[in-house]
Amino acid sequence: MEFLVNYGGMAIGMLGAGLAAAICCAGSARGCGIAGEAGTGLLSDDPNSFSKVMIIQVIPGTQGLYGFVIWFLAIMYMGVLSGDAVGLDIATGLKYAAACLPMAIAGGISAPAQGRVAAGTVNLLAKRPNDWFRGIMLCVVVEFYAILGLLASFMMLMNITNTYMA
Repeated sequence: MEFLVNYGGMAIGMLGAGLAAAICCAGSARGCGIAGEAGTGLLSDDPNSFSKVMIIQVIPGTQGLYGFVIWFLAIMYMGVLSGDAVGLDIATGLKYAAACLPMAIAGGISAPAQGRVAAGTVNLLAKRPNDWFRGIMLCVVVEFYAILGLLASFMMLMNITNTYMA
């Protein structure tokens, strides 16, 4: 029982932080993969469009970065980096885990969706090279919702009070 009291809150909080990073990174890998598959088809016909295809492929990768930022902030606020996380109560650990969920869910869902829009942008680049930026603007619409998840998690993390440190 003493182990749970000393380490339970930290474990639950780190699980939430880890899920934010892992789910967002997995979603970004999937989204970048979808865009990359479309990009390789275009590059087999037009190798000169590599720089534009690369820009398009990178766009779904931002959710992984957002998830990493939330992971870092969560472990920093929990006191993991300073060694103060031991003794974090379970209720506070649950608050940290819950605060990481908006980013985990938003990033995990939006990155593959953005990858599909990016794949469509590659098709636009192939057929209408001068209009490829319009496709990027469509990717930005999906990005907006990942940013909302980032902001929700960030604001929730900022408002958690570590009772054991007070």
